[in-house]
Parts: sequence; structure tokens; C-alpha cells
Amino acid sequence: MASHGPAQKMTARAGGPLVGNANVPGDKSISHRSLILGAMAVGETRISGLLEGQDVLDTAKAMAAFGAEVTQLGDGEWSVHGVGVGGFAEPEDVIDCGNSGTGVRLIMGAMATSPITATFTGDASLRSRPMGRVTDPLALFGARAVGRDGGRLPMTIVGAKAPVPVDYRTPMASAQVKSAVLLAGLNAPGQTIVTEAAATRDHTERMLRGFGAEVTSERCDDGFRITLTGQPELRPQTIAVPRDPSSAAFPVCAALIVPGSDVLVPNIGLNPTRAGLFTTLREMGADLVYENEREEGGEPVADLRARFSPDMKGIEVPPERAPSMIDEYPVLSVVAAFAEGETVMTDVHELRVKESDRIDAMAVGLRACGVRVDETEDSFTVHGLGAGGVPGGAMAAARLDHRIAMSFLVCGLAAKRPVSVDDAGPIATSFPIFEPLMRGLGATFDRDND
Repeated sequence: MASHGPAQKMTARAGGPLVGNANVPGDKSISHRSLILGAMAVGETRISGLLEGQDVLDTAKAMAAFGAEVTQLGDGEWSVHGVGVGGFAEPEDVIDCGNSGTGVRLIMGAMATSPITATFTGDASLRSRPMGRVTDPLALFGARAVGRDGGRLPMTIVGAKAPVPVDYRTPMASAQVKSAVLLAGLNAPGQTIVTEAAATRDHTERMLRGFGAEVTSERCDDGFRITLTGQPELRPQTIAVPRDPSSAAFPVCAALIVPGSDVLVPNIGLNPTRAGLFTTLREMGADLVYENEREEGGEPVADLRARFSPDMKGIEVPPERAPSMIDEYPVLSVVAAFAEGETVMTDVHELRVKESDRIDAMAVGLRACGVRVDETEDSFTVHGLGAGGVPGGAMAAARLDHRIAMSFLVCGLAAKRPVSVDDAGPIATSFPIFEPLMRGLGATFDRDND
């Protein structure tokens, strides 16, 4: 079973400014998809800049278990010799996806239309998360799923022997669900259609086109319609993974709230379905500038400069922006605590079913730091205390959630008193170099593993 071992307490405290270049890891979403589509192509896909966090490494192991030849060539350099669409072999053992909801849901979709059976599990956090949102549409292709009560892992997927294409409307804004359906549609005849009310991150569609699949996206009366023509022969690719905007969020947000800071994050992916946090921060008055804007590998990228911003104001975040920044609300709520006035975040129920209940985790931790937070089932409001106004002095529960842990460590870098997290171990799942990177910028962290 995936585990990071004993709890690793960490404390962040205010010090000098954060200054320098923050070379964050490769984009996690693109890293997962590079491995999966590389495994479904015919021939060798070469990947550079792959995020080598535990989540992505678990996906690499899974692709090898399904028959692809997956080799690490160097730091961030990987080779995947794929088996073709419909070519997955039946794995000999349970597929352990660790902490990764993206990994397990996309892999389920990729194998669901092949006549094989696979059993999936993960760590305690992943085993608590709902899988019915993916297994329900996969059943329409002809796949069967048997899992624990409530549609939770461990779960066995019996792939469809004679898959049929589907026309599916997602009941929630979820790139994972959309992507699982599209990946399943690769081995189904005819056209598979996914309709979503609000556009979610579109890395899967972009990458499918790059591998040679026929995919169209268009606005329609009830949202956005993506149409995939099934049973293509995917062509291997050479992929340079841009740096992850979700990882960049932490040094960027820290720079905005730590006095005197000036941090440059090079080569950040600015896909419009992922950049909602940066748009929101600028609307709050953040000194956040895009430099050297360009396009690489079909994805918009830029160098992102963040400077201390003592005059930020709370805003109402447009609810339609939620899909483009759903993973960034925890750290946004920290920035909101250092802004003046209320920051209102609505239509974010999805945060309740992430690695933890992120609304509750942030609300409880911020209150312990002296910040007023109001919450409903699908919203929360942070009452900001202005630059330097957060008392801090609390121990926050990470709840096996990497983003909760990193968010409270960012808070501690600007609060009046240090802020601790009970377990920083989960950070390795997505951002294994978080601690040395932040220390290199000037952050003050203390470890206590007793």
C-alpha cells in the first residue's frame, strides 16, 4: 500500500524576503497524460520535464503493469514504448495509485474498453474518494465495476469486450471525468461525445490531437461539446512538459504576502483552463506580471514574476472560474487572509471530495490562525486581516493532503507567529522539491519528526 511513512511535522516562520527563480516541477496533469497516451500509442514516446512526484511515478508503474515499456533515461527524461489503442495486457497484480485521484480515474478510463480486468487501490485518502463519478459513465461503454460501499477503492474494473460509443453529459465540472470518458472512447467504434456545462482543463483534448486522434471541441446551447472519433492509431510523440501552474501557485502566493519579495517562475503553463488563480490574484491587486509569453508544444507558457503586494483587496471570485483553479483555492484562501476585506469563493463543492474536505480543512486551520472564515456546503468566505495581519501560531492538520500542507506552510512565512503542519509528508506526491525550492528563495522551515 502506498504510504509516505511516519508523520513529518514542519513549521514555517517569518523571515526575510523571498527572492530568486523558482524552477517548479513539470505539470502534473500533463505528466500523467503523457505517460498514459504514450502507453496507448504505437512506438516510442519521449518525454522531458516529467514531474517525478510519487503520483506520476505510480502512473508510470501502472503503465508498465499494463504492458508498456516505461524507462527513466535521466532527470525528468522518460521513454514509453506503447502497445497501441486496445493493446493493454491484463496486469498480474493490484494497481496501486497511491494518493492520485487523477491517476486512478484516467487509468480506469484508458483500460475500461479493453477485454481485461484490473483491480485498483491507493492510500487512505484515495480509498475514501468517490469513484462512481467515473465508473458510472464507463458502465455505458460496457465496463463493470465492483468496489467498496459508496463506490470506493479497492475496486475491480472488468473491461468491455464489445465497447460501444457513448454520449455523456458530465454532472459536475471535472476534467478527470471528462478525460476518463475520452480515454475510454479511444477503443470504442464511432464517436464518443462528452458535454460539460463549464469548460474544464483541456490537456487531454490537446494531447489527443497531438497523438493523432480526431477530437473537436465546440460551444453548444448547454455548454461545451467534445467529440472523439474512436479507434485511431495514436502516433508516438516527443513531449516537453511545461512547469506546473498548480505548483507555481505556492512560491507565487508566498511572494505576494512576504514583505520585500520578488520571485520569478520561468516557463509556466498558462493554459486558459488552468490559469484562473493568476487572473484572480491580479483582480485582487497582486503585482503579478507575465513575461516572455510564448507557445510550446501546443500550450501557452510564460515567465511569471510575483512581487510583494501589500494592498490586495478581497473580491468575489466568479463561480464560473472554479474549474480553472479548483486545486488552487486552498492557497488562495491564505492570500485572502492577508488581503483587506472579504474574499468570497462560491460553487466550489468539488473541494469537499478532493484528497481531503479542503473547505473544512482550510476553514479550521485558518480559524486556528486567527482568521474568520464562513462556510456553506459549496462556498467559503475569508475575512482578510490585511498585510501582516494574520496572527498565526497554530498547528494545522494536513489530512494527508499535499495542498493543505503547502498552503499552511505558505501562511506561516508571513504570519506574526509560526504556523506548523502535523504532516508534510504528502507534499512529495506532487511537489517533491517544495522544501528545498522554497528554502532557496529564503523561506524559513523547521522540521520536527519526534
